[in-house]
Amino acid sequence: MINIARLILINLFLVFIPISADAGDFEELKEFYEPLPEMKHPADNPWSKEKEDLGRMLYFDPRLSQSNWISCMTCHHPGLGWGDGLPRPNGHGQKELDRHSPTIINSGYFEAQFWDGRAKSLEEQALGPISSQVEMRQDLGELVKELNAIPGYVRLFKKVFPKEGINKITIAKAIGTFERSVVSKNAPYDKYFAGDKSAMSSSALNGMRLFFGKAKCSICHNGPAFTDSQFHNIGVKQHGPLKEDLGRYNVTKDDFDKGAFKTPGLRHITRSGPYMHDGSESTLEEVVEFYDRGGDVAENRSPFITPLGLTGSEKKDLVEFMKALEGEPIIIPLPELPPSHE
Repeated sequence: MINIARLILINLFLVFIPISADAGDFEELKEFYEPLPEMKHPADNPWSKEKEDLGRMLYFDPRLSQSNWISCMTCHHPGLGWGDGLPRPNGHGQKELDRHSPTIINSGYFEAQFWDGRAKSLEEQALGPISSQVEMRQDLGELVKELNAIPGYVRLFKKVFPKEGINKITIAKAIGTFERSVVSKNAPYDKYFAGDKSAMSSSALNGMRLFFGKAKCSICHNGPAFTDSQFHNIGVKQHGPLKEDLGRYNVTKDDFDKGAFKTPGLRHITRSGPYMHDGSESTLEEVVEFYDRGGDVAENRSPFITPLGLTGSEKKDLVEFMKALEGEPIIIPLPELPPSHE
């Protein structure tokens, strides 16, 4: 990952580079390019195809919820950028939840999960919504009993986890393994730096230069997945049912973290709107306008968030660059779920 201090110096340097696309774009910009590495799996949860397939079944199975109506897919739908397309999702009993459903695309690369980072792994994250009283509202002990009553799941878990069988840990490991398979690959951005000079337009290249320069986006959105995996207060005005969402502070109890939320990755960002932790910005154009004015709330705001003074064409170029981060369609075959009774 690019060193942050070095990034800031480069940002300052690029502010003064004329914004025009030419034959020197590739050489000028290639130092910023970082391809996604191969997905790593935890030592205590190694990958297998059978485990990934089992995790896919669990992910799409509404029987993991108390109501038997809500699955992981309900709020993280493949056809909606692995989110739900809503500012804030509806949980158990159709109650509006507090935060926007984050996409699971590339989540296997992140060092912490959820907007506030309260889960340290995908395995820990997988159980959170299931047991949440406002989301899937399922008692984990009851879930284990229910899955043990489904012959097909008993056979599958025995094959994948021959010693452990069905328990909350193996459920989490299977779902986490599946979620690591949801990766955005081969975007125009990747194709360009692989040698296809036609993959990115002049506008997108100008946008990339702005992204790493004048617009200062890369201070937080850096690395292969375009996230520093850190938490920042960017000055978002509160929306939704809560009067105040303290974000990361609820986890750390550190005043510095009040109103701070995890930096989302930007690959495939065109498919995962609306944006921000509360879904308050509907389009990428609105997101750029938000940052251009320096956010909306000054209290505890990151010092990096200041008015940018972007021109209309610069704003359009930034959006074009983010569009160039959209990878190929992520095609996941729908699983055939084991019947409740045989």
